[in-house]
Amino acid sequence: MNAAALAMVFAPALALGSFLNVVVARVPERRSLVRPPSSCGSCGTEILWRDNVPVLSYALLRGHCRHCDARISPTYPLVEAITALLIVACVAVWGLTAEAALAAAFCCVLVVLSVIDANHRIVPNRIVLPAAAAALVAHTAIDPTLAWLAWALIASGALFLIVLAYPKGLGMGDVKLALLLGAMLGASVTVALMIGLFAALVPAAVLVSRHGSSARKMGVPLVPFLAFGSVVALFFGDAVLDAYLGLF
Repeated sequence: MNAAALAMVFAPALALGSFLNVVVARVPERRSLVRPPSSCGSCGTEILWRDNVPVLSYALLRGHCRHCDARISPTYPLVEAITALLIVACVAVWGLTAEAALAAAFCCVLVVLSVIDANHRIVPNRIVLPAAAAALVAHTAIDPTLAWLAWALIASGALFLIVLAYPKGLGMGDVKLALLLGAMLGASVTVALMIGLFAALVPAAVLVSRHGSSARKMGVPLVPFLAFGSVVALFFGDAVLDAYLGLF
C-alpha cells in the first residue's frame, strides 16, 4: 500500500485514538461512553470540537484547559498518536483486509488496557473477556483451526500457574489478558510473554535498587509490558520464533 493511502488511514485512526481516551477514562468508573459529552476534569466545562482535535488541540492549548488552565495529561495525545501509528502499521503490513482489521482492533484493546492498568492497576472484565472471545471467533473464522483456542488456553494456563506460585507478582487480570494474547497471536504468544515478562523486570529491578526489600510492596503494572511484547510478536513473532528455533 502506498504512502498516500496510508496517510488517509492516519486521520480516522487518530479520531479512534481520541475515542479510546474516553474508554480509558470512563470504563473503570462504569460510566456511559456516550453521555455526557467530554468535559474538563477540573472545571467541568464541555470540551468544544475545536479543542478536541486529536493531538493538534493539545499542542495548540499547550496542554492546558482553555477555560480553567488546568493541566491536561499528556497521556491523551500519546494514546491518540500510538493508536494511529499502530493502525497504520497494521494496514501497511496486511493491507485493507480482515487480518488488518483484526490486528488493528487488537492493538486498540492493548492500548486501552495498558493505560487503565497503569492508572488503576486493574484489567476490566468488560473489555478483556469480550475482546478475547471476539479475537478467538474472528481468528478462527479467518484461519479455521483449533490452534487459536489451544494457544489461548496454554497462555492463560501458564500465567495461572505463575499466579498460584507467586500471587503477589501477577493477578487474574493478567491471566484473562493471556486468553486474548493466545487467541490473537497463536504460537507467537510465547514471544509476547517472554518479551513482556523480561521487560517488566527492568522497572522491578529499579525499584529494588532504590527501595530495597520494601519494593516488594510496590506493584509494577504488567499489562503495558505484555502489550509491548504482544505488539512485537504481532509484527515480528514468526521471525523471532524462526530465529530462536534455528539456534537448535
